Amino acid sequence: MASQHALVIIGLLLFLSLDWSFSNIQEEELHANYWNNKGRQALHAALNVKPNTNKAKNLILFLGDGMGMPTVTAARIMKGQLKGISGEEGSLAMDTFPNTALSKTYNVDQQMPDSAGTATAYHCGVKANYGTLGVTASTKRNNCPAVFGNEVTSVLHRAKQAGKSVGIVTTTRVQHASPGASYAHSADRQWYADSDLTTEAIAGGCRDIAYQLVHNTEINVILGGGRQYMFPRTTADPEYPDIKGSRNDGVDLTKEWLKNKRNAKYVWNKAEFDAVDPTNTDFLMGLFEPKDCRYELERDKSLDPSLTEMMEKAIKILQKNPNGYFLFVEGGRIDHGHHGNRAKMALYEAVEFDKAIERAAELTKEEDTLSVVTADHSHVFAFGGYSQRGNPVLGVSSGLAKDKKHFTTAVYGNGPGYKIVNGTRPDMNTAISSANDYRQQTPVPLSSETHGSEDVAIFAKGPMSYLFHGVQEQSYIAHVMAYAACLEPYADCQLASHCGTTYPSLLLLLMGLLLTLSPLRSL
Repeated sequence: MASQHALVIIGLLLFLSLDWSFSNIQEEELHANYWNNKGRQALHAALNVKPNTNKAKNLILFLGDGMGMPTVTAARIMKGQLKGISGEEGSLAMDTFPNTALSKTYNVDQQMPDSAGTATAYHCGVKANYGTLGVTASTKRNNCPAVFGNEVTSVLHRAKQAGKSVGIVTTTRVQHASPGASYAHSADRQWYADSDLTTEAIAGGCRDIAYQLVHNTEINVILGGGRQYMFPRTTADPEYPDIKGSRNDGVDLTKEWLKNKRNAKYVWNKAEFDAVDPTNTDFLMGLFEPKDCRYELERDKSLDPSLTEMMEKAIKILQKNPNGYFLFVEGGRIDHGHHGNRAKMALYEAVEFDKAIERAAELTKEEDTLSVVTADHSHVFAFGGYSQRGNPVLGVSSGLAKDKKHFTTAVYGNGPGYKIVNGTRPDMNTAISSANDYRQQTPVPLSSETHGSEDVAIFAKGPMSYLFHGVQEQSYIAHVMAYAACLEPYADCQLASHCGTTYPSLLLLLMGLLLTLSPLRSL
């Protein structure tokens, strides 16, 4: 009996020793009515969802590179915490999209995918091999001759052929894998400039990705990084004079792109970008860094536009086309932050990406614009541990590990954050883990953290978005987008265009009423 009392006392002491702070919990959340009301509201909203079967005039594909579900959850909480709330109860803009599905991300030849093979899937509707762009899986990586005859076309290219305006916006270099598959056909994703081509590739007649950006499809808006690959080796970068161009052919591809275009501009800094008037601009190329754009946490706001600013300018230029547009928007450096085990960098990129989605919703109409948000792949990033409500996303667990040291709730399975020396690791606190350049600890040492192999989410709204359901191959994304806009191979989809107003229906009602009354007038 005494032992039972002792256990009760010990349990009570342990209970009291916990920090049961309710500072981040609203009073109403302690009562059943709060959750029952939220459930009823959500149920009511679900019961009132009706499929939008309009033809999509506009298509926007938002791609969070490396944005697995743990990243989505952590970004949601961080977005709320940046606004001064605990974060868990908040919502991202993408969370509000009514239709969701899961995407299987594997490449044809590899379980863990890369951004090139996956981009070929969601842009072109055909799964491909690791490291290849815009070609079928008959093309092995680095095999130039196998490109010819195995090219596949993107939704962007098909939209342009159908008379729409098209654009790409990214925080990576515009020749990177994710945007690259929308216009290029390459046996290797790293053939950015002609100087990157192998001797065999040059002999085989393969072209670099920057060359294809300018010559394959006429793209109305191109915004991101990648200046270096567009200029000759003799040309110094306008912002970093010590950096020269990469091209061996001596060609300035920005000038090539501007040829035979009216109302076209090339810009390389924010002042020039801000001066661009969308009302009298039909073509815009903006390249703001030699390679990838700076992380949002490091961006000089006086020199480089944000992803949201680039996206907004793109929409305002593209939307002038009465036939509509296709726009690809990539939060590309989410991926890079994860590769470096820098969760803060990755999550701030994800929050900015969601801001772009939120702003796009204000600039478009759900009735005629299909918006899809997804990721190409995930990372071995996890978010958990012992943490109370409102614990900082970049903070530490409230409990200790078996080595009696603290650990971060954001962790990675592998990467450069490995810090075990002589069998021990350093202790941790939030002041250290919240630094911009902090690398989360990992159990496996690698120079770069790896991608994950699990499914990623698809969020969709707008015309035909209800077709995103269940678990699908990643290549399904391109097919839904093409079908929704009646693009090849679904040009005969026979969907009705949204009229944009209720007046025609009202007019028909009045006409019917007049016809009904007309016999009375003859009496």
